[in-house]
Amino acid sequence: MAASVTGHPPLVQALRAIQLLADLPEEKLQWLADHSEELRYPAGEVIIKTGGPADAMYLILEGELVGRAPDADRAIYQAAAGEITGKLPHSRMQTFPREIRAVTDMRIARIAERQFTSMLEAIPELEVRLIRLMADRIREGTASEVQQSKLAALGKLSAGLAHELNNPASAAARAAGGIREKLRDVRDFDCAIARAPLNPEQRARLVSIESAALEHARSCTGLDALTRSDREEELASLLTEMSVEDPWDLAPELMDAGFDAESLKDLAETADGAFRYALGRMAVLIQLDRLAEEVQDSMSRISGLVKSIKEYSYMDTAPEREVDVHKDLENTLRILGMKIQKAGVTIERDYDKKLPTVCANGSELNQVWTNLIDNAVDAMASVAGGTKTLRLRTALRVDRALVEIFDTGPGVPTEIQERIFEPFFTTKKQGEGTGLGLDVVRRIVRRHHGDIVMESKPGATCFQVMLPLKSRGTEGK
Repeated sequence: MAASVTGHPPLVQALRAIQLLADLPEEKLQWLADHSEELRYPAGEVIIKTGGPADAMYLILEGELVGRAPDADRAIYQAAAGEITGKLPHSRMQTFPREIRAVTDMRIARIAERQFTSMLEAIPELEVRLIRLMADRIREGTASEVQQSKLAALGKLSAGLAHELNNPASAAARAAGGIREKLRDVRDFDCAIARAPLNPEQRARLVSIESAALEHARSCTGLDALTRSDREEELASLLTEMSVEDPWDLAPELMDAGFDAESLKDLAETADGAFRYALGRMAVLIQLDRLAEEVQDSMSRISGLVKSIKEYSYMDTAPEREVDVHKDLENTLRILGMKIQKAGVTIERDYDKKLPTVCANGSELNQVWTNLIDNAVDAMASVAGGTKTLRLRTALRVDRALVEIFDTGPGVPTEIQERIFEPFFTTKKQGEGTGLGLDVVRRIVRRHHGDIVMESKPGATCFQVMLPLKSRGTEGK
């Protein structure tokens, strides 16, 4: 616990070591000493609690402190001896947004907010200095918050992208393993057929039947489970009558290849004594073809995801360019696809196909779409049962592009709707949100000379983003 300090060097001397106060006359430093409370904190002790009242300015005489948000695993604010922190005159801060803790043993002079007016009257030159300090703090805080929000968004995207990439990568790996196994089977069947007493015409006919079977299998349309089961059973019975071993292992591929009683009879006459091996090789070739297709599809999905993330991040492009809003929304949906799927959310699109491109920083706008869509999915995921719908709508409004992101979540209570864009304000549970997402969203939209508003009631929340088609710098060109 903090305690009043006694038996230390004169406070006036310690105050002069603070750069902002170093050139003040002795009598003005004495005023600060007379109207401050000198405190000491041991290393590790909490100086300010998250949400505590912002009612004092702190002059750090000795030691170092750090601040972190409730759900942050690293320090996001640091101050040491010679610096001034806490609430400054003219600041509208009501509560401290983060916990402040002593890193080392500390000695602090605390000036209560009720002394601010008297302080500025007694030491008028402090006003400009403290205003500059507050401006520097706001600038640094804004940069830190934006960076933290970007890191949080990157973490979400990385997790989503890892899930999205894992599925096709795993499928490709399984298929590759299957191909290796089937190649061994093909080699065994080839050797058996090569030893069979078949003439050149029979071998040519066998190749022709296999080619036709592969083409049929590739173009085979999906059948319902009942029809497929009936046909497989029919083929298995025919193979059993023909004394073929393991008929049920061969039936699925032969069915897809279009075999029936007549074509089986034709193959049996062509392959003669190698009939069982010909059937086996045909089934394995069809399996190999499917495994190769699975690898190709998986690689296409991975390639598509890489392309999406590259377009999403606007790699190798200028910061400001013509941006296709629809393309960016779709890339964001694809990157967040796993999360959307796990939450059981249905996506509805109502895009204005005639919407022009927007001149903007594409990667920054993608932060907007990511935060809004991610928040909407989180809101719907918190609701048990019911229809979960994410609706994306775009429209042209004179010289502006309108983007609406609508969800069927629980809604934002009326009493806190005015606060949702405030820094560090969040409706999520402890550790689930920084309270910076919507603040960053609004800053980005305003930086693009746009507007963002929200309408919400239980079961229906809609964020509307209005963006000029041309940036201020390109208007009139």
